[in-house]
Amino acid sequence: MNVLFMNPPWWEPTGKLWPRFRAGVRAGSRWPFTYEDSTVFPQTLIPRSYAPYPFFMGYAAPYLEKVTGAKATLRDSIALRESVKSYWKFVSRQKWDFVFMESATPSWEVDQEYIQALHAKQPDAKIVLCGPITAREPEKILAELPVHACVQGEYEKGSVRVIKGESGIIRHDLLTVKEMNEAPHPWFDAKVNWRYFDSNPRGQKFPHLQIWSSRGCPYKCIFCVWPATMTGNDPDGTSPRSVRHYKREYLQPFLEKCLREATIRSIYFDDDTFNLGSKHTLEMCEMMRDLRVPWSAMCRADTIKMDVWNEMKESGCFGVKLGFESGNQFVVDKIVNKHLDLNYAAEVVRHLKKIGMTVHGTFTYGLPGETPAQRQETKKYIASLPFDSVQESGTAEIEGTPLATLRRSGALKAYENAKIDENYQHHVDGNKKYQQLARALQEA
Repeated sequence: MNVLFMNPPWWEPTGKLWPRFRAGVRAGSRWPFTYEDSTVFPQTLIPRSYAPYPFFMGYAAPYLEKVTGAKATLRDSIALRESVKSYWKFVSRQKWDFVFMESATPSWEVDQEYIQALHAKQPDAKIVLCGPITAREPEKILAELPVHACVQGEYEKGSVRVIKGESGIIRHDLLTVKEMNEAPHPWFDAKVNWRYFDSNPRGQKFPHLQIWSSRGCPYKCIFCVWPATMTGNDPDGTSPRSVRHYKREYLQPFLEKCLREATIRSIYFDDDTFNLGSKHTLEMCEMMRDLRVPWSAMCRADTIKMDVWNEMKESGCFGVKLGFESGNQFVVDKIVNKHLDLNYAAEVVRHLKKIGMTVHGTFTYGLPGETPAQRQETKKYIASLPFDSVQESGTAEIEGTPLATLRRSGALKAYENAKIDENYQHHVDGNKKYQQLARALQEA
């Protein structure tokens, strides 16, 4: 049985006098989006632009192969910078029994075209849709498109259920902590993995390895996709959200194998929130001391004590990403529902710089109920701190998140001051939305 996990090309031509493209980022990104860069075009030989590892797909493919005995192939055309022509040439080389595809609101228009074209080329292949797009109206998807099944949430167990005969809507069926730590290690192909690229936090040495040490996040930021749709089922911010950690005994053999078999110069932990509590953080520090390779992580400013940051630094951590979302405390608390003390977070940034770590801050504009004056406060907050790099994006509205629910319901109890008003711009692509907002931010 041949099974394909596909992350097909996503190109938006923009050039009029000469070929230019916006490149799309789909599987592996918490907020799929498109961006334009002078180095981005089909068949690029050397990656120099953002390309995330397709985490859910990368874990599901070897899991399905082990449990069912099917032959699983993962084709990450986004990382390969593959042209559409090259992609279809690969797909047509053999007949596929099942094809799994991950999608989200920003890529849904183009992904529907892939589904229709694949069905026309290989009508016997059963197409299985995964990812945040299945969070809402999977019945409609199944009725209108040649889709065999919609798997909600992370899809290791769901993919196995489909191969064993289930179809239609496969509800959230998450791995337990025990199952996570007994599962096969994620897909790793040295011929492809060197192409995964994230330049932040500053200090990355390439090729680097993008990996998880945990799944999920207990916090309920209004726009955040994976904790609401993939590692949980919480479209309105009222349901429990779990966090599951990988053990050192699971991670270290995999990392050692990758370091032996490929040139890996640094490691990036792209967890939803890496440093949830000191115990897990310190366990990872001990592991990284043994591995002796530079590393970085996606963190939150207020979940560990100051001395634990020092332990991270001493174990080889050169930098972190920290989510702030806004520089206005009211927005952070009452709209985003992040409940992060911005004054304390600022202390953490200064401490990290003092001990020699780099800091990448992430902020978003265009939140529901946010005023132009509050956006300017974010600009001032950013300018007040010694960030090495900053991510400023527009707030994307993606299916399965509380923000998407807010648009339909009009109000959400957990986000008491979030509202769809005249200041709010709806957009599913955060990069495109930021470009629309950027001129007003500069002129104010």
